[in-house]
Amino acid sequence: MKTTLGRLLEEKAKEYPDKDAVVFQGRRISYSELNEEADKLAYFLKKKGIGKGDKVAIWLTNLPEWVVAWFAIPKIGAVVVPTDPWYKSSEIEYMFNDSDAKAVITTDTAGKYRFKDILEEVGPKLEKLTTVVMLKGESESLPVVTYKEAMEEGRGWEQDGEYLAMKEDTDPDDVTFILYTSGTTGKPKGVMLTHHQITKNARDIGDILKTTPEDKLLIPVPFSHCFGNTLSITLMVDFGGTMLPMEVFRPKAALNLVEKEGITMIHGVPTMFIRELELLKKVEYDTSTLRTGIMAGSTCPVETMQSVINDMGCNVSIVYGLTEASPGVTMTRFDDTVEDRVETVGRVLPDQEVKIVDENGEEVAPNETGELLVKGYNVMVGYYKNPEATAETVENGWLHTGDLAEMDERGYVKIVGRKKDMVIVGGFNVYPREIEEYLIEHPDIREVAVVGVPDKDLGEVIAAAVVPFEKSELTPQNVVDSLYGKVASAKVPRYVDITDDIPHSGRGKIQKFKLRDIMAEKVEKDELEKMMPTKVKEKRR
Repeated sequence: MKTTLGRLLEEKAKEYPDKDAVVFQGRRISYSELNEEADKLAYFLKKKGIGKGDKVAIWLTNLPEWVVAWFAIPKIGAVVVPTDPWYKSSEIEYMFNDSDAKAVITTDTAGKYRFKDILEEVGPKLEKLTTVVMLKGESESLPVVTYKEAMEEGRGWEQDGEYLAMKEDTDPDDVTFILYTSGTTGKPKGVMLTHHQITKNARDIGDILKTTPEDKLLIPVPFSHCFGNTLSITLMVDFGGTMLPMEVFRPKAALNLVEKEGITMIHGVPTMFIRELELLKKVEYDTSTLRTGIMAGSTCPVETMQSVINDMGCNVSIVYGLTEASPGVTMTRFDDTVEDRVETVGRVLPDQEVKIVDENGEEVAPNETGELLVKGYNVMVGYYKNPEATAETVENGWLHTGDLAEMDERGYVKIVGRKKDMVIVGGFNVYPREIEEYLIEHPDIREVAVVGVPDKDLGEVIAAAVVPFEKSELTPQNVVDSLYGKVASAKVPRYVDITDDIPHSGRGKIQKFKLRDIMAEKVEKDELEKMMPTKVKEKRR
């Protein structure tokens, strides 16, 4: 049955009033307390003139107040604008103005993040901002109300008929969420999603994970991304489970929490799991309570998946998706083979359709490469104030993901790469993800990213940035040698950079557009050895 985010929390507060909803650094917040706090914040925002369709940004790290705001804002029909903690002043100015944000829930500082300083810098340029709720801190130039004051002003919501009517007026098909895409090309675009899209996607994925109220989920991924707010917060509340967020991911702290709290589910990108596994080789932690979780964001090595299952005892699933699809599209199941769980992203989720098409929009045969399209309840409403971009991305109900993929006869999908990442080497199409999947299997390689760089003879050639494991003696030639006989010569990297610094977004995704610039600059400055072409090497043999 369709529901809204606000009603979802209210239902769980009635069903599990005294159960822990959030556990964070010694704080334990029950479902009834979480719902009460959300009502107070929502009522305060209503008294500040925030109502249906108004935009409210959340600019915080993974704090319990983030969870409160996630449910409070939709209670009055307002729209959540999740904002990454690492955004700089120009990004905040653009996103607040583009989204028409009237309020923001934030704080003065959190670790290295200086929220208040940035807001004071760009405050005069923020056209719609009228209310700043800060967990701590004061400001002479901003319209600040402390979170504690907001809680006090939010008392008495039960007696306000207008507020109760606003809650009743929210509809599951209303837009409740605008999340800005990372903007690898051009300005970021605000993806609009509804209550129903978010809650159903979370429910479908939770069902496959066999989630129950007894589950406790460790959440090291940022709440400002769909992985955090939809597949973590919303999913756990939907099933009455307990959330244990981490402000900053540290493998020691993560495994300590698993042992101390008896955590049953754990989410993360492959790098997080790899770092946890590395620590488990040195220090013994009790991970026997772990049951499952989600791994997403990048390619997972076979050995990593096997180790997560065997050494951590965690039967994780791979989820593929994108913000524009609410976000989950395909997912591996518990009974899939290890090969299917690392070589594919599983099968389509309920009430969605996927197909693979060529450049003319025609479906390709099984196991042939084309663009992955998805259709269903989960396809975004559109990009906020950008109908042109919406029309380019959604056609006849089909969302063009921009991902190149293959689908076999069983319906298992394999992601080959991004259309924009494809490299043309002397007229030969090369998909970086294929090379990355080979290289990540190398026992000395912890992380790898492949891009194209300019070449005067072939137009483009392949360059690989490789992060080795500690104490590894990996060389560029080792990397290239590991590919001989496995891939065509055009796919073998002509440049290999052994590095400890591949650029990532704050959400943990490799920023290929930055890496391309870095690698091209290194090639131009002759800072990388040009690896011997395969055909030359073969002649020398």
